[in-house]
Amino acid sequence: RQAILDSSSHLVEIDLLRQYPPMPMEGAGEIGHYRILVSRSERRPQADLYLFSVRDPIPTFPLPLRPGDEEPLVDLNALLHALYDRAGYDLSIDYTRDPVPPLEGEDAAWAAARLRDALSTRTP
Repeated sequence: RQAILDSSSHLVEIDLLRQYPPMPMEGAGEIGHYRILVSRSERRPQADLYLFSVRDPIPTFPLPLRPGDEEPLVDLNALLHALYDRAGYDLSIDYTRDPVPPLEGEDAAWAAARLRDALSTRTP
């Protein structure tokens, strides 16, 4: 990470892991389960930080390119949902087992309610 930050390359870091502490970031007071960091080489040390929780959709973020090029918006949430549906993960993943690490408190209750709703509408 530091080698990229010391270069003229842009950095896009997508952290979808809850099991490990997030990479340290100076001035990042808020904490989310997940985060996306977009660091444009010409704006360092400033960067855009997108925080989200297990209950939030993954935010859409701009993908930095060369100066003057239009930055496409990356809708990772839509992409992952499309892949999930296309691959049939709902048929192969045992959602009755806790995720690793387990969700806690309101997040666990939210996930349990979503699972109940999904199972009640599933056709055999």
